[in-house]
Amino acid sequence: MEVARVLRRVLVLNVAVAAAKIAFGYASGAISILSDGFHSLTDAASNVAGLVGVRAAGRPPDADHPYGHRKYETVAAAAVTVFLLLLVIEVLRNAFNHLTGRSLPPEIATASFAVMVVTVVINLAVVAYEGREAERLGSEVLMADATQTRGDVWSSLTVIAALAGARAGVPILDPLAALVVAGFIGYAGYQVARTITGILSDRIVISDAELERVVMGVPGVLGCHRIRTRGAADHVFLDLHVWLPADMRLTDAHHLSHIVKDRLMTRYPQITDAVIHIEPPPGG
Repeated sequence: MEVARVLRRVLVLNVAVAAAKIAFGYASGAISILSDGFHSLTDAASNVAGLVGVRAAGRPPDADHPYGHRKYETVAAAAVTVFLLLLVIEVLRNAFNHLTGRSLPPEIATASFAVMVVTVVINLAVVAYEGREAERLGSEVLMADATQTRGDVWSSLTVIAALAGARAGVPILDPLAALVVAGFIGYAGYQVARTITGILSDRIVISDAELERVVMGVPGVLGCHRIRTRGAADHVFLDLHVWLPADMRLTDAHHLSHIVKDRLMTRYPQITDAVIHIEPPPGG
């Protein structure tokens, strides 16, 4: 699958970027670089969750999983959330040690800037590549991943500014930048946790009003109600009730319900399955 191939390529680049930052951060003692390396790991973790989701979504429903296997991505995303929490704790611990003088301030060498600039260039290339492929393939997964990597660019630019300040004689900027990066990681974790909660609690995915507008555009439909959607943003299950004339033949009503279903799935391709219930209008 093309989306999976793109994710695998990006995963390799993200792991390389994270490894370079983490290795240099430990070697130089620059806590901001180390923290940004941990932040880059969140991009790699997101790639893994995406790959799990793409692979799971490609498996057809079976006797034990009549709704498919899409929620395996939710499980992977939950594991990513725990991983992000551990990263935040580690970044905050290191920043605290530097702020309280328990760790010596680092020597900010030219190599520090070189590592950060190169990784920023790589991230910008990843954003451009994923964004282009997301549009070509119509993939929400790739577009979301490109957006997350764009946030990593801003994090890295913050670190570069802090390194410049530390080299100019304000070493406290290094651990302060680490705190900013911890905020980026924490926010990423919050977004993932919020998405997971919405999926597991069957939160509405598509507006009832938007769906009703599509249904009412089908000639012969008198109305609709009990509209329900659940699932992930790119893997939605829908069911609703439509009101049809009480004297309509069952075969005609059945045919019209399929027209409603086709209209909905054409307008919203993220709908995996739609169940349309037919009934007479109130008092009909």
